[in-house]
Amino acid sequence: MNYPIVIAAAFAVLLVSACDKKPTVVAPAVVAVPVPGPAGPAGATGSGGMTGPTGATGDTGATGSSGGKGATGATGEPGKSGGETVVVIPPTPAR
Repeated sequence: MNYPIVIAAAFAVLLVSACDKKPTVVAPAVVAVPVPGPAGPAGATGSGGMTGPTGATGDTGATGSSGGKGATGATGEPGKSGGETVVVIPPTPAR
């Protein structure tokens, strides 16, 4: 006896679910893309930077080469003859 009620309920569910429903159309959101305008005028020139610190002292340079041999000196004048020239030789200091 309960079967006719169950069958009727099943038909009611099928009939209600089989109704032609129109799908809900959702319009996509419009995204505004900003377009850049023309460039503005150039800004003022900035101030000069600070002076940097003094650099480190460099290493000592390499020792130079020895110089070349010097030229031979000029010949002296001949000695004067005669006269009363006295040559005094100081004594050697004692040690």
